[in-house]
Amino acid sequence: MVRAVHREQTEISLDYVNEPDASNRQCSGKGTEVYPGQKLVKVVAVSFGLLCVIQATLNVYLRVLLYAPAENKHRNLTDWCYNTSRVTFNVKIYEYFKQGWVYFHPSLYYISTTNKTWEESREDCLQKQADLMIINTKEEQNFARHFDKLTWIGLYNDTGEWTWVDGTQLSESYWGPGEPNQLGGNNEDCVEMRFHEIEDSWNDAPCSNVNFWICEKDAALELE
Repeated sequence: MVRAVHREQTEISLDYVNEPDASNRQCSGKGTEVYPGQKLVKVVAVSFGLLCVIQATLNVYLRVLLYAPAENKHRNLTDWCYNTSRVTFNVKIYEYFKQGWVYFHPSLYYISTTNKTWEESREDCLQKQADLMIINTKEEQNFARHFDKLTWIGLYNDTGEWTWVDGTQLSESYWGPGEPNQLGGNNEDCVEMRFHEIEDSWNDAPCSNVNFWICEKDAALELE
């Protein structure tokens, strides 16, 4: 509030009542304006950034958890945290998740959404710097069959020997009942996941058939 006092010789003095603190005044110099909501904007921006980080981390955890084999889903959260903590979350791995890859220790897997021959499927994996899936353990076998799709894996008949795409010969197998059988005299030289309701789910089939497929790559190599 301003009070004007008339004095002799027409002198006017102005007394300021409830004068605002200097810290709350707007400065007239360029680049020094203080906006009332400036601090609030900064707080909102920082909060939004933290929410983005939390969401990204949650997406990674859920993707790992949801693709766990059914018989392992009863395991407690501590067990799963131990398993997933072996892969350090970083931007590169998160990019794979956005492209449709899933993680099951110790590899990343891509399950196709289209059908191709065995050779075409392998070529797609190689273009992704991966290869058709190699099954080394019972846990990995159960993981693969729970996608419930007719899928190619990286096993084929190489001059009479069942061989994985990395050149190793088959040692532990999960053939379905009566398989492999070269049904009808066909050259069934490639292997597909067919009998998903049972653990022994493999079937030999002509490599010219068209199926979905599963690519695999070592997750540890992607973190180097």
